Amino acid sequence: MTTTTTPGERTDLSRVVPDTPGRGTSGGLAGAVACEWTKLWSVRAPYFCLLAGLAITGVFTFYYASIARINGHPVEPVGNAAASSAVLVQFAVVVMAAVTVTSEYSTGSVRASLLWVPRRHRVQAAKALVAGVVAFVAGTVFAVVGTAVAWGPFGGRASFEAATALGQVLAVGVYQGLVAVLTVGVAFATRHPAGALAVLVTLLWALPSMLLGLGSPTLAAVNDQLPHGAGDHFMRVGAEAPHTPATAVLIVAAWAAAAHLVGLYVLRRRDA
Repeated sequence: MTTTTTPGERTDLSRVVPDTPGRGTSGGLAGAVACEWTKLWSVRAPYFCLLAGLAITGVFTFYYASIARINGHPVEPVGNAAASSAVLVQFAVVVMAAVTVTSEYSTGSVRASLLWVPRRHRVQAAKALVAGVVAFVAGTVFAVVGTAVAWGPFGGRASFEAATALGQVLAVGVYQGLVAVLTVGVAFATRHPAGALAVLVTLLWALPSMLLGLGSPTLAAVNDQLPHGAGDHFMRVGAEAPHTPATAVLIVAAWAAAAHLVGLYVLRRRDA
C-alpha cells in the first residue's frame, strides 16, 4: 500500500515514530553518570573491594594503636591511625576504580559504551566522577570505623577532639576520592588491569618506600611531591610537613588531573 502526500503537506514525525523514552534527546553527562553508576554496582568486584577495605582498616588501625601503646609513643590524635591505614586501604580503591575501565576493555564492551556516549571525554569524566564519589564516601566510612576501632587499643596514647577527628575523616575521604580519579586515568592509559596495577603500586607504594628507605633528605623531599607522600601530610596531624594541607591536596589533585589527561589522550588516539 502506498501513502501519498499532497504538496505542502508536512509529515508529523512524532506520529510516525513511536514515542520512546530518551529518543531524540541527549542524556549528557548526567545520563553517562547514571549509566556508569548502574554498571559499577551490577558486578561483584566493587562490593568485594569495599569489604576488603573495611577489613584492612579495622586490622591496621587496631595494630597501629596497639603498637603505639606497647612502645609508649607520644600522645597523638586518634584519627592518625585511620590516616595511616590509607597506605594499604588505597589499593582496595585502586582495584575498584581500575575495574570500571579495564573490565570493559577485557570483554570488549567498551565499544558499546563509546557508541552510547560518543564523546570520549564524557565517558571518562563519568567513570572518574562515579569512582571518585564512591571512593570518597567509602574513605570517610573507613576513617570513622578506623578511628572507633583504634580508640580502645591506644590505651590513653591518643587524644580526641571532635573538630580534628572530623577533619581527618574528611581528609581520608578526599584522598581516596582523588586516588580513584587518578586510577581511572591510568586505567584508560594502560587499558589492562595488570598494567594499571603495576603503575599504581609503583607510584603509590613501591617508589615512596624506596625513597624514604634510603634516608636521604633530598629523596624524602621528592616523596613529598608524590601522591601518597603529599596525601599523608594532609591526612595526619601533628607531624612536621613541608606543605600546608591545602597545598598537599593540590599536589594530589594535580597528579589525578595529569593522569586523567593522559588517559583521555590515549582514549582519543587509540579509541576502542
